[in-house]
Amino acid sequence: MGYVFENKTVVITGAAKGIGEGIARKFADAGANLVLSDYSAEVIETAERLREEYHENIISFVADVTNEEQVTELYSLAHRTFGSIDVSIQNAGIITIDRFDKMTRQEFDNVLSVNTTGVWLCCREAAKYMVKQQGGRLINTSSGQGRVGFIYTPHYAASKMGVIGITQSLALELAQHNITVNAFCPGIIETNMWDYNDRVWGEILSTPEKQYKKGELMDEWVQGIPLKRAGKPADVAGLVAFLASEDAAYITGQTINVDGGLIMS
Repeated sequence: MGYVFENKTVVITGAAKGIGEGIARKFADAGANLVLSDYSAEVIETAERLREEYHENIISFVADVTNEEQVTELYSLAHRTFGSIDVSIQNAGIITIDRFDKMTRQEFDNVLSVNTTGVWLCCREAAKYMVKQQGGRLINTSSGQGRVGFIYTPHYAASKMGVIGITQSLALELAQHNITVNAFCPGIIETNMWDYNDRVWGEILSTPEKQYKKGELMDEWVQGIPLKRAGKPADVAGLVAFLASEDAAYITGQTINVDGGLIMS
């Protein structure tokens, strides 16, 4: 039997597709009031689709997590609509892959701004409501690169390591208000982002002797996973639902890997 989140309001950023949509489906199935947000207007269609499949208490809001005014309005909308903010999942994230001498300052800053500053801004706004309620769950998306940096992505590794630091610091500050703050580190997950990773890393890592074709690099990396498969958004969503549940009430400041055993820590 799954978790029940009826009468609970869950805000999810980066919810248009991939891991974010997978998490949204998990909470929709559990009866939660959902506020889905994304930089892309695709989130409107995602919300409409989930309303048809699950229930009516699902709304969408197009927002850039680096824009303070839009983030403030996102959480205000959630509270005005449903009367509480019980769970906030900071999932919006971007990646680019490039050699260090070709990477621009703007490219570096953009990734940090979305992946790290955006997480902090959303946590800050959600926590304002949770403090008044004296309870809530903040759940942040880090990455396997939050544990171990990888080649050609120093900005992404820095951004995701930063998420873990934010998580631990806020967990200490917000514990007195019965707010838990945790994070998760997805590994190789079957999403559009990993289609991009497979293509661009494959191009850069190819040599005259070995030219990676579509899917070959990802398949090679999957062979290094103890469970011998890539993850699915549903694999991540199960952990997130647990962290949002009462079963996780005594867990805070933790970061959990969801990667089939690729990184063990």
